[in-house]
Amino acid sequence: MSSDLLRLDKVNKRFGGHVVLNDVSFSLAPGEILGLVGPNGSGKTTTINVISGLYRADSGSIHFDGHAVTHLPMHRLAHLGINRTFQVPKTFRDMTARENIEVAAHFGGAGATVDVNAILHDIDLDKQADKLAGSLTVNQQKLLDLGRALATGPKLLLVDEIGAGLNPAELGGIAELLRKLSQRGIALIVVEHLMAFLGSITSRVIVLGAGRMLFEGSLDAASRHPEVVAAFFGAEA
Repeated sequence: MSSDLLRLDKVNKRFGGHVVLNDVSFSLAPGEILGLVGPNGSGKTTTINVISGLYRADSGSIHFDGHAVTHLPMHRLAHLGINRTFQVPKTFRDMTARENIEVAAHFGGAGATVDVNAILHDIDLDKQADKLAGSLTVNQQKLLDLGRALATGPKLLLVDEIGAGLNPAELGGIAELLRKLSQRGIALIVVEHLMAFLGSITSRVIVLGAGRMLFEGSLDAASRHPEVVAAFFGAEA
């Protein structure tokens, strides 16, 4: 029996005549952090949209924690243990930070088993617990978005460009939090353009280009791979 938490086999996705994902295949172990990188339009966010159930794969298969989940909707996947953040946080701006987490816990199926105060502490929003989400800084809203995902008790977190627009201190805090979640056994797929940030949390990356996998391995090796360099900097690089 496979020890993989997540496995994608030849996953394909089209929008009209445009191929967005082309035979994407990889696996992920419990507690592992995987970086997903590539130029704009390479299929990174589409990959996590398909895994999270926001989009449905046109072909191929996705298995998670021993279940075939290829065509399950987002709410079913959340109950199984897959949740995500968004590049632009989708918090309830007219609710407090605490209420945001409580709502996520209720609808995510975890309910009364969730320690809301522990999550607020993890995401460093203890002092902002009773502030409206709409009044929080960009960094705090990203942390709250992550906290809402944690409130569903995930085994797999899909993190979409959480580092965008943050300063070095904020990035360091989020990197520390993601490493802590990994140590607790939560697997993470992190879509990111910031290579130094990504390198601080994982050494394993998948590079996408035009919807297909160009490389899988260490971040250091990826930076020297001819096809990866060409995808980022042009064929003459």
